[in-house]
Amino acid sequence: MTALDIDPFADLRLTEWTSCGGCAAKWGAALLTDMVREMPAGLDPSLLVGLAPFDDAAIYEMAPGIALVSTTDFFPPLVDHPSDFGAIAAANACSDVFAMGGRVAIAVNIAAFPEHFPREAIVAIFDAAAVVVAEAGGTIAGGHTIRNPEPIFGLAVQGVVDPARVFRKGGGRPGDVLMLSKPLGTGLALAGGSADDKAAAIAGMRRLNRAASEELQSLDGAVHAATDVTGYGLAGHGWEMAERGGVQVVIETDSLCTYPGARQAAERGVRTGGDPRNRDYVIGHLHSSATAAGEALCMDPQTSGGLLAAVDPAAASSLSDMWWRVGEVAAGDPAIVLR
Repeated sequence: MTALDIDPFADLRLTEWTSCGGCAAKWGAALLTDMVREMPAGLDPSLLVGLAPFDDAAIYEMAPGIALVSTTDFFPPLVDHPSDFGAIAAANACSDVFAMGGRVAIAVNIAAFPEHFPREAIVAIFDAAAVVVAEAGGTIAGGHTIRNPEPIFGLAVQGVVDPARVFRKGGGRPGDVLMLSKPLGTGLALAGGSADDKAAAIAGMRRLNRAASEELQSLDGAVHAATDVTGYGLAGHGWEMAERGGVQVVIETDSLCTYPGARQAAERGVRTGGDPRNRDYVIGHLHSSATAAGEALCMDPQTSGGLLAAVDPAAASSLSDMWWRVGEVAAGDPAIVLR
């Protein structure tokens, strides 16, 4: 082994610098939704998607045929290696643009670190994020860094989209199949999995949703609703699709594709900190006959999770093998149904 083969961050544990990491650090959706409802709605007619209702990103029409997609996402580390943290944070932030059917243009870093945080680790975080943003089709155009007791990193991302081809959370139709582009269980795998299980989840979280979004865009009008699955879990984000569309989102929990070790962790009773907050979000709208482990997989907060799409069944078969069928859209009073 040469000096070049030695990982300079082998002894660094980013997760020891924080109390809660990744998208599990988000405020509970129930509280946040109530706060958003109290905020004034935008009056500019060019604001096509804002807070009423909120979606994965804001959409602002700049000129006929072109609109700006704007989003931001940041969190404390959920993994130990700086390069993994930077790459996952960047993939997660870009995901909202892809969930709206857009393409990434530019991004700016949002960073906060303790004053005695290793400088080399900050550089590695920034470098890894820049590589992922480039893979997303964009470029890092600046940023802002402040002092903070815990490390925090993410990005504000700007993209573009055709206003006539924006994906929204609402719009799912009874009979649509629900397709998901990444396995579930990032929180459970990191909390209760083996070293190999965690490595598989990290690799999945580093992967962009660009290819998944482009596949959905190629289906034209066959995609009726879409979102990305992050901190509120499959159940929480599925409920948002149900509420916006006036439909029921039905999840078949036994057939969910999961990261290695995630289902086993759920069966052992492992739960993450975001699990109870996500249950609070859907309480009163949840109909479940699933096992406890099946419910836990749906409540598990995801970081840099996959795209969830309601797709016409005739078109779903043309999607690549990165996609899995997780359920269907059904008629009825809005609800999230776990079986």
